[in-house]
Amino acid sequence: MRATVVVPVLKSRSRGGQTESASTRTPESRLEEATGLAQAIDLDVVNGSIVPVNDPRPATLLGTGKIEEIKALLDERDSGLVIVDHPLTPVQQRNLEKEWNAKVIDRTGLILEIFGRRASTKEGTLQVDLAHLNYQKGRLVRSWTHLERQRGGGGFMGGPGETQIEADRRLLQDRIIKLERELEQVVRTRQLHRAKRRKVPHPIVALVGYTNAGKSTLFNRITGAGVLAEDMLFATLDPTLRRMKLPHGRTVILSDTVGFISDLPTHLVAAFRATLEEVLEADLILHVRDMSDPDNQAQSSDVMRILGDLGIDEAEADKRLIEVWNKIDRLEPEVHDAMVQKAAGATNVVAVSAVSGEGVDTLMEEISRRLSGVMTETTIRLPVDKLALLPWLYDHAIVDGREDNEDGSITLDLRLSETEAAELERRIGNGPKSAKEDWER
Repeated sequence: MRATVVVPVLKSRSRGGQTESASTRTPESRLEEATGLAQAIDLDVVNGSIVPVNDPRPATLLGTGKIEEIKALLDERDSGLVIVDHPLTPVQQRNLEKEWNAKVIDRTGLILEIFGRRASTKEGTLQVDLAHLNYQKGRLVRSWTHLERQRGGGGFMGGPGETQIEADRRLLQDRIIKLERELEQVVRTRQLHRAKRRKVPHPIVALVGYTNAGKSTLFNRITGAGVLAEDMLFATLDPTLRRMKLPHGRTVILSDTVGFISDLPTHLVAAFRATLEEVLEADLILHVRDMSDPDNQAQSSDVMRILGDLGIDEAEADKRLIEVWNKIDRLEPEVHDAMVQKAAGATNVVAVSAVSGEGVDTLMEEISRRLSGVMTETTIRLPVDKLALLPWLYDHAIVDGREDNEDGSITLDLRLSETEAAELERRIGNGPKSAKEDWER
């Protein structure tokens, strides 16, 4: 379908004597992003317009002059769809459709359309359906033949009953309640999976970032997985988890999550909360940023704002977050070298290229260092009846040396974190005296 993208730029507004911008982004970057969103669902964008709005109209958002100007463009380009990169009320949407004689969707509707195309698992489909129904609840429309009242009761004594649109709203609400119950079951299942993972306590590392920042490409580079990774907004929707080995042999779980975007609707965040809770459970968060995008700072602010909405405050983020400056391969050589030096001199920052692999080894070392904490060195002798601990030790500790003794026992030189040292002590605490003595020594 041929589509036209309209980006309304609202005038800065004043609050409490201070002037704040209606958007932190440049109009050009907003137009580029909105065009990318439209192209992500195979729309043919034939025109894009930036429209200054000094006085938003309650009925149409835009002024009459701009509405007529856009209508002429639509007729000229034979465009039957208009995407308005701004939230529209149901009244504004209906009035603009009448004025332009074309289908009109706002930013929220466009994102929901993309999510509907991308959802592939039952959980993703449920979340999209729920968000879509909540969005449509205030936008129910019927042709006039369906708006007549249904007869209530029997014979001539029955009252006028409810309108067809009221019946539709009731059916819609019933469907929402049913989806919420199904999603609650999904949440319980996900919680059970988390509980099982805690019994085999592999640390969880979650990838977050603005959509199209390169999270899935980095995920594939690190884990060797075949997750869809394309230069496309919202290429990944459903969460993916894979095990991976750190440089010193420790096993962790890497989680790829849905990309964030500015002005993400509240009910959409609520619908995807079950998915985003993977981030809350993570021991370490990798915030992937597209450093080749001129608007990467504004994108970073949007991501941090959504993390705050999820309950991860700034102080907690400093302890659990590593910034991954991705796509440095797209930068000019001078800018590339300066950015790599800047990242090397900063704390909690690693510059990488998920495509070429540059900096990925450094990132893996940093993940290992952050998850290890203070390392404890020790030597332990495992008797024959405690050899079942060997797989756990190789998964959770760094084995620097091993000696197989004649009596069948094994002596190991280990480095492990304080947390894992305490767990090992608990596991061998009730074991044979020889093992416990060696550990205490």
